[in-house]
Amino acid sequence: MICPYPPGVPVVAPGEVITAEALDYLRSGVAHGFLIAGAADPALETVRVTARP
Repeated sequence: MICPYPPGVPVVAPGEVITAEALDYLRSGVAHGFLIAGAADPALETVRVTARP
């Protein structure tokens, strides 16, 4: 899960499609000093995804 903190509510959950709107929201949080829990790159310049076998 990827959660901005505060408030700590998940924006992206496992298995969910990551939308442009979700990334915009998360990147806005980064710009305002939020911590992004669960992201491989906390600056959200890149996003790591995995595919199901």
